[in-house]
Amino acid sequence: MLKPSLQLRIGQQLTMTPQLQQAIRLLQLPALDLQAHVREALDANVMLEAEDEPTEEPALARGIDPASQEADQAPPHGGSTASGDPAENPASDRPDEMAEDSWSERTVGPSESPWSGDEDRDAEFGDPHQSTLQELLLEQLDLMRLDPQDRAIARMIVDAITDDGYLQDDLDTIRASLLPEVPVAVADVERVLATVQALEPAGIGARSLAECLALQLRQLDPQTPGRDLALQIALEHLDWVASQQLGLLRRHLRCGDAELDAALALVRACHPRPGAAVAGGHAEYVIPDVFVRRSDHGWVVEVNPATVPRVRVNQSYANAISRAPDHAMLRAQLQEARWLLRSLEIRNETLVKVARCIVRRQTRFFERGEEAMVPLILKDVADEVEMHESTISRVTTAKYMHTPRGVFEFRYFFSSHVAAADGTETSSTAIRAKLRKLIGQENPDNPLSDSKLAQILSSEGIPVARRTVAKYREAMRIAPSNERKRAAARDP
Repeated sequence: MLKPSLQLRIGQQLTMTPQLQQAIRLLQLPALDLQAHVREALDANVMLEAEDEPTEEPALARGIDPASQEADQAPPHGGSTASGDPAENPASDRPDEMAEDSWSERTVGPSESPWSGDEDRDAEFGDPHQSTLQELLLEQLDLMRLDPQDRAIARMIVDAITDDGYLQDDLDTIRASLLPEVPVAVADVERVLATVQALEPAGIGARSLAECLALQLRQLDPQTPGRDLALQIALEHLDWVASQQLGLLRRHLRCGDAELDAALALVRACHPRPGAAVAGGHAEYVIPDVFVRRSDHGWVVEVNPATVPRVRVNQSYANAISRAPDHAMLRAQLQEARWLLRSLEIRNETLVKVARCIVRRQTRFFERGEEAMVPLILKDVADEVEMHESTISRVTTAKYMHTPRGVFEFRYFFSSHVAAADGTETSSTAIRAKLRKLIGQENPDNPLSDSKLAQILSSEGIPVARRTVAKYREAMRIAPSNERKRAAARDP
C-alpha cells in the first residue's frame, strides 16, 4: 500500500516574467496595432500620458550619456549608420527632482515629433467611400417598377451575387430563403433573375462562365459580324478555345478563318468577371517602420517617427504616490507604466538593430537591384545581433522598410540560396530576377524554354535544374514557353 510522503527536489526552469511577456508581445505588433495598444494603455492606466507637444529636454534628464550620444552621431566604419536621438541642449535649468526618476520624463523613440492618441490620424489613410456591387445593383432596382414580391426576390438574388458577379446560390435555395414570408415558385425566381441579369455591368448574375459571356454577347447589336457564332462558341465550345483546338472548332462550326477570328475576338472582348470592375478591393496602405537612405557616410537607418508612440509617466501622479505610499493600485499602475516604456524602448532598439544588419548584408541590393541580392536567413541575423531566431522572426514579421527602391517587408530580404559553380551562393530572389529579365528580353515568336533558361543560367555560373526554373517561373505566374508563343501569335 502506498503511503503519502513529501519529497524535496532542486531544479532549474525558465519562467517568463510579465515584463518579458509584454516585451515579446510588443515586439511582434505592426505599427498600427502598436499604436492601438498604446491608446488602450493610456485609457486604462492613469499613470501614463501622451506627449502632445514636443519638449526640449536635456540629455542627462532622459538618461542618455553625452559621450555615448557623440559616439552615436559619428558614423561607424562599416558604412551603415543609424540615426540616434539628438539632444542639442545640455542639462541646465531643470529642477533636480525631475531628474531623480529618469522614467518619468524619458520619451520613447528617436524623433521629437509628438504622437497623439487621437483617432483623427486614421483619416490620413482612409479610403473614399466606393459603392459596392450590391449597392450599385440595388440602386438600379429602385429605379425599376417592381411589385413587392418581385422586389423581395430581386434583393435576395442580389445578396447571393459574389464580388465577381456570379450567382452563388441555386434557384431552389433562393426560393427557400424567401419562404414563408414571400411564397414564390422557382419559376418566379427565374423570371426575376432575368431582370437582374439585364442590369449593369453586363454579364451580372450569371451561374457559369458560359452564361456570363452569353449575357454580354446578347447585348450586342444583332447585326454585329460574328455575334451568332460567338454565342455558339461561348455556350458550347469554350473548352476547345481554351485548349487552342481552333482547327477542330473551325471544322465543327463549318466556318472560314475570317468568321472564326471575328467570333473569337468578340468572345475575348467579354469580361469573365464583370463584378470585379465594380467591387474592386480597397487600397491597403503600408506604413514603413524604418527609413533607409543614402548619406555621405553610407546607408542610414532611421525609425519612422510617425510609428513611434510618445508616452511618458505622469509626473504629478508619480510625485503624489511618493508622498502617499499606501495607494497599492496606483503603485502597481506606475510599475506597469514603467514596464511599458521599457518594452517600447526595447522594441525600437531591436527594430533598428535588425534593420541595420539587413541593410549591411544587402548593400548590393540597394545599389544594384534584385539581381544583386545575397542569400540571407534568420540565423545569419540572429548570430550577428546576438539574439534568438524566434526574436528575429517576430521583428521581421509585418514590419516594413522604406528604401530608395520602394517599400519592402523585412521578410523580403530573406531567401534560400543555390550553390554556384565557383563555390559561392546565389539568392533565389536574384535567380527569379534574372529569369524575369531573360523572359522579358526573349523573342516572342521563339520564347525560351525552361531547359534553355537553365542552360543560360548555368553558363553564367548558376547551375540550376530545369524543374527549378519551372518552379520559379510558376511562382512568378509566368506562362510556359508554348503558351507565351500562342499569346504572341494571337496579339496583332
